[in-house]
Amino acid sequence: MSRTLSAQKLTRAAFAPFGDVIDTDWANHFPINAGKCERYHDLARVEAEGPNARVLISLFRGTPYDFPLKLGMVERHPFGSQAFMPLTPAPFLVVVCPDGSKGPGAPHAVVTRPGQGVSYRRNTWHGVLTPIGAAQDFLVVDRGGD
Repeated sequence: MSRTLSAQKLTRAAFAPFGDVIDTDWANHFPINAGKCERYHDLARVEAEGPNARVLISLFRGTPYDFPLKLGMVERHPFGSQAFMPLTPAPFLVVVCPDGSKGPGAPHAVVTRPGQGVSYRRNTWHGVLTPIGAAQDFLVVDRGGD
């Protein structure tokens, strides 16, 4: 079955069932280091469950996709969250699906604005990393372990 989706603007409220939006606009923040640095605090929940679970920090380099995008697969991580924060000020496409009775439900597509990232809650169905227009590097925080 083929379905056409229009990507919406990423908002905290719309994304809340799937995870957290990583953004400085709404964040609790305060000065540190004698006022020379502003800390944007506790932007996303990190989840790491299971045997020998630990939190990993990695860099991913994503290659842009052609549009319209054909969504060939979605995945989920039952034991941990997965956060993507772009290292360049460029948007990327995010596709998420609610959990349906027999797998992923209907997909939702959103586009970040430059400077926004996302953290998928554990067990959230999501598409692959999808930069728009050019290759893009991301800081990724997720779970490692058995």
